[in-house]
Amino acid sequence: MEIAITYIIIGIYSLALLLIFFYSLAQLNLLVNYLGYRRRNKEAPKYNLLDAKEVPYVTIQLPIYNEEYVVERLLENIAKIEYPSNKLEIQVLDDSTDDSVIETERQIKALQETGLDIQHIRRTNRQGYKAGALKEGLTSAKGDFIAIFDADFLPDSDWLKKTVIYFKDEEIGVVQTRWGHINRDYSVLTRIQAFALDAHFTLEQVGRNAKGHFINFNGTAGIWRKTCIIDAGNWEGDTLTEDLDLSYRAQLKNWKFKYLEDVETPAELPVVISAARSQQFRWNKGGAENFRKSVVSVVTAKNISFKTKFHGVMHLLNSSMFLCVFLVALLSIPMLYIKNRNESLGWVFEVTSFFILSTVILFVCYWFTFKSIQGSSFSKFIDYIRLFFTFFSVALGFSLHNTLAVLEGHRGKRSEFVRTPKFNINNISDSWKGNKYLTKKLSPNMILEFGLMLYFLFGMYSAIPLNDFGLFPFHFMLFLGFGYVFFNSLTAKA
Repeated sequence: MEIAITYIIIGIYSLALLLIFFYSLAQLNLLVNYLGYRRRNKEAPKYNLLDAKEVPYVTIQLPIYNEEYVVERLLENIAKIEYPSNKLEIQVLDDSTDDSVIETERQIKALQETGLDIQHIRRTNRQGYKAGALKEGLTSAKGDFIAIFDADFLPDSDWLKKTVIYFKDEEIGVVQTRWGHINRDYSVLTRIQAFALDAHFTLEQVGRNAKGHFINFNGTAGIWRKTCIIDAGNWEGDTLTEDLDLSYRAQLKNWKFKYLEDVETPAELPVVISAARSQQFRWNKGGAENFRKSVVSVVTAKNISFKTKFHGVMHLLNSSMFLCVFLVALLSIPMLYIKNRNESLGWVFEVTSFFILSTVILFVCYWFTFKSIQGSSFSKFIDYIRLFFTFFSVALGFSLHNTLAVLEGHRGKRSEFVRTPKFNINNISDSWKGNKYLTKKLSPNMILEFGLMLYFLFGMYSAIPLNDFGLFPFHFMLFLGFGYVFFNSLTAKA
């Protein structure tokens, strides 16, 4: 029986490590694509916005839900968009259930008096959540193109002029821009979130788009061709990431996506770990839900290449990597003892080198994305090393939380769309204290995270009597990661 359990542990551990390694190889391939694409300067047909006949009609949709702290900032910013007033419509898709509705309505009426075509659209229910609101707004939208901004996004006044021009190519269904971060340096939490998002919006989006592989509309800071939305089957609320869902359905119907790395759309990052938790849960569960929904269509599609299928499957499996990481972490301590007691199985532990190699590959990939935004001086490289291992540790600390989200997604368990609380944080001196949208209850997962912190402390201790320090750095990062997540979750309740 003990031998059987030993081999089961070794098998699961090795398989998870190999999947992580394949994921890192996919990231390395995206890096090659990214570096190659940045050396090319491809011209594309564009609308001439100086010619009134070429200016397309645009509807801006602003889906909001209980956004008391940021809705005023949002509307003030959107009102500054530079675009011909006779070709621009703004829809505030307001599903709010609190008193913010009153102030939103007052501000919209004031903007209407300036001549701005802005509508306050309310629903009697939240059916379909954000997807449902976008779909309902689409039924009355005047624009041929639909720009979407979440409540915490602050596009520059010339944003439409930089993006809508690319739709002259009639095959393009979506133009997506890169997210910026107005509060990147607010805390350790915001810095590591910005670090991860920068990697997605450089390495992954450019790397996939450069070779015609599937990318995703990121839910905001992008613009859709209305006929593309309808042709792809319209918005659906059966996953928590409706943006990824519609993106894949559109690309499976041969619509092209245009990603603009050089157009940055600033936004606010969650500054409290409970808000980051809700966002991470939604993104990771939604990713798993979309794997269930779309992977067969991607694999069996006759209109896309094998390489695009491979990257599509890996893309849909992104969130599932947390499950692999968590399994590797959880089994690493039993593996330490198995190695000590079974010298004949020593060769098996060479598979651990795959994890080291995967980490090195990701370190290299993320450096190129970091320096493209932050710079490449020696001091920046030292900053990068600190930030990478901080990010890596905290990501490990989130692995239980995100694994549970992924498992729910793969099992098909439905759950409510939980919005990420916004804070109106513009600089380091701003405070989040008193935000009424923050959750006040302790999560049962926090107890497990505290237990895992102690578990990996035991893993570090185990290295001493076993005289095997190979996994000590890994257990140390796990200890720090789970400790960070637990204690910050605890103090955020204060």
